[in-house]
Amino acid sequence: MLYYKTREDVDIIKQSSEILAHVHAIVASNIKEGVATVDLDLLAFKYITDKGGYPSFKNYNGFPASLCISINDGVVHGLPSNYKLKQGDVVSIDCGVFYKGFHSDSAYTYAVGEVSDEVNTLLKTTKESLYVGIELAKVGNRLGDVGNAIQTHVEKKGFSVVRELVGHGIGKSLHESPEVPNYGKRGQGFKLQDNLVLAIEPMVNLGKKNIFQDRDGWTIRTVDKKPSAHFEHTVLINKNTPEILTTFKYIEEALN
Repeated sequence: MLYYKTREDVDIIKQSSEILAHVHAIVASNIKEGVATVDLDLLAFKYITDKGGYPSFKNYNGFPASLCISINDGVVHGLPSNYKLKQGDVVSIDCGVFYKGFHSDSAYTYAVGEVSDEVNTLLKTTKESLYVGIELAKVGNRLGDVGNAIQTHVEKKGFSVVRELVGHGIGKSLHESPEVPNYGKRGQGFKLQDNLVLAIEPMVNLGKKNIFQDRDGWTIRTVDKKPSAHFEHTVLINKNTPEILTTFKYIEEALN
């Protein structure tokens, strides 16, 4: 079932996205050596609820936290814990906000202190691939065009795209149709139409594309234990250029 959004729906998703953007900025400014990931989660919960929203992930299928915090070989769905960030860690933060009946969703990946050139390139390439994919997310194009653009950009740099986990439609439910793969063939798949809202989210591994679920029942990890990166925006499909409803502006201000 596809859910097309009205202008009023989109306006609320934008409000939700604005709260989400500020949550990410607060978290970004606290990602440093010695900080426990559970403390990042508490900051997010407090800000979202103070603004009249609720964390989209908390209690979703039993998930116990507001943030997915995935470290190093963690791809997605990592659990906040008493683990304290260390120099050289790669930290992916995924967060969603439910506000006035609608969800927003975005993710950003950070390096703690100095990391290798290869890891820096992984983060840069994954973020670039998100925008490469978004550029093709417009009316008349197909999901295969979006996925192929992401996959091609990533593989040119020698990295790999996770296959089992994909982006998704978003709105009154956190996960709606259609699924949005980060790989595919041009000209194939669902044809994009006006007023769909999608969460586009490349998940890219330094090494092999293969993943597994940790014994904690949540965290998805790379099989070869190499780092992974994850960037995500909530995007409105329209007749002209795609409209990015979430923003990294406040994150980047916090980092600078």
